[in-house]
Amino acid sequence: MPENIGHVVQISGPAVDVQFEEATMPPIYQALRVVSDGFQVPSPINVVLEVQQHLGEGRVRCIAMEATDGMVRGMNVIDLGGPISVPVGRGT
Repeated sequence: MPENIGHVVQISGPAVDVQFEEATMPPIYQALRVVSDGFQVPSPINVVLEVQQHLGEGRVRCIAMEATDGMVRGMNVIDLGGPISVPVGRGT
């Protein structure tokens, strides 16, 4: 299955809007990852987002799980294929 890739279109504090093809818009609570590959930034960006709202026409509004400092419009966003998960119990 090919990766579902979108692009950052707006950043407002921890809220990040991401544009995907309309047919591949990720569901609510889906985990996404913003990466700075190919961008000249002071430090690499590798931030996990969670989809919170469908804005229509392939655009989703997400909440960042860490600071968005250094994030810019156009950065690639990778759909991680499922919700954020945290292992619990023995073996963690």
